[in-house]
Amino acid sequence: MLRIALIAHDGKKAEMVSFVLQNKQLLSSVQLYATGTTGSHIETAGFSVVKLLSGPKGGDAQIGAMVSTGELDAVFFFRDPLGKHPHEPDVQMLMRLCDVYNVPLATNPAAGKYLLEGMVL
Repeated sequence: MLRIALIAHDGKKAEMVSFVLQNKQLLSSVQLYATGTTGSHIETAGFSVVKLLSGPKGGDAQIGAMVSTGELDAVFFFRDPLGKHPHEPDVQMLMRLCDVYNVPLATNPAAGKYLLEGMVL
């Protein structure tokens, strides 16, 4: 079973929920993990998701640890590039770890769609 982490900055949470709803069939056979608040939004949309801490409270670091230990197959992190984020070092760490461990990373819905289709189909 594929294991995918879902993360979204506050300004992108609705976009993440829309993405998972549009790709419900593809995601039906995937184990989903998410940072706390993003995970709550995804649960409300009817998906089963393992929720970690919220991003600013260590959730990004938890997902980074999962990347480092081979527990994730991909990360979908819908970032808000125009907003200020006090935990930006955690965001950069997570992106760097995806590169170090060769874990696919999608930072917007278009990239997410291509990545998901390539992994599942």
